[in-house]
Amino acid sequence: MPTKSSKPVPVASRVNRFSYAIRNIVAEAKAVEARGRAVRYLNIGDPVAFGFQTPAHLVEVVSSAMRQGHNGYLPSAGILEARAAVAEDYTARGVATSPDRVLITAGTSEGIELTLSALVDPGDEVLVPSPTYPLYTAVLTKIGAVPRYYRTDPDRDWLPDIDHLRSLVSERTKAVVVIDPNNPTGAVYPTSVRRAIIDVAERHDLTILADEVYGELGYDGPVPLLSTLDPDAPIISFSSLSKAYLAPGWRTGWLVVGRTPRLDDALAAIKKMADGRLCSPGPMQHAVAPALLGDRSHQPAFRAALAERARVTTEMLNAIPGMRCVAPRGAFYAMPQLTLPPGRTDEHYVLSLLRETGILCVYGSGFGVAPETGTFRIVFLAQPSDLRTIYTDIGAFTAEYLARG
Repeated sequence: MPTKSSKPVPVASRVNRFSYAIRNIVAEAKAVEARGRAVRYLNIGDPVAFGFQTPAHLVEVVSSAMRQGHNGYLPSAGILEARAAVAEDYTARGVATSPDRVLITAGTSEGIELTLSALVDPGDEVLVPSPTYPLYTAVLTKIGAVPRYYRTDPDRDWLPDIDHLRSLVSERTKAVVVIDPNNPTGAVYPTSVRRAIIDVAERHDLTILADEVYGELGYDGPVPLLSTLDPDAPIISFSSLSKAYLAPGWRTGWLVVGRTPRLDDALAAIKKMADGRLCSPGPMQHAVAPALLGDRSHQPAFRAALAERARVTTEMLNAIPGMRCVAPRGAFYAMPQLTLPPGRTDEHYVLSLLRETGILCVYGSGFGVAPETGTFRIVFLAQPSDLRTIYTDIGAFTAEYLARG
């Protein structure tokens, strides 16, 4: 018998480059809980965890699909009924689309990974906003590509700096990511900014990855699809049932490849990549049509609830000395900024806040922001009364933290 080795099995080097701060920080929260302190989780944007309920008619559709035996493998692009519903919804919103240019995915996250894997080679560059949703940089790192951060400006309501974006384009640039409404800042971009991004993409033959998962959660009403400004621009749009339809655990999303023939090869490549993972979760796909084409009566109340929470968040955080918070205009995130003492970082502040108060946020450097800027992301889905208590505690902690120097 050969002697058994005690040497650890090596892991791929890409694992050390892969980081996803939203989840990674939970390990520290669990350590805090193990020491006996209750943790108030404001790190993950899951409405269901805060008491918002998935619409009953969607739950019934999914459970009925299971009972009727729809539990096997499906076409890798998704069932026709779901793809046709997405196409009909996009067409009704001003972007004429056919079902053959729609793929049903395991949430928006899988759609993003399939698309980046299909379009971007090792060493290629993709322009992503700073702050950004960290999945983009995690996937790019995993496939050996390079994220290049374009600035968004808190002094201009976290809107993109178009001149800076334009200056980053190189011969290696393949795509530009647009997250609107934005996670993590809650910004909603005006038409002028959206047109400017399309112009940069067109001038430099870039594909636009339009993350529109929060498009129905603008406080003033649904935000138009980016492609309504130019249906022939090279735009791939992503969305899902997770946020506006309150079903994040179902992992049911979609991507829509724009109608321009320039994206035909991209569409074929994405479909080829999708074949390799067989299909996204089956029974949940039966909820797409009733969600998009049926009763959406829960959404106005959900938007109003988010707007109220955004108001409480903005007012109370801006009342904390040393802190400022741009008012969100959509989704359920805010990105406050604290003037830190010299030598301190956003991660130090967030971990200190967690250990001393049990309040869990995510440090801004996990979203691609310089650590010394003192940014952090808050998920404000909790009840307004709970948020007021949390923000009062943040204020008291912050005063002590700054006094320490």
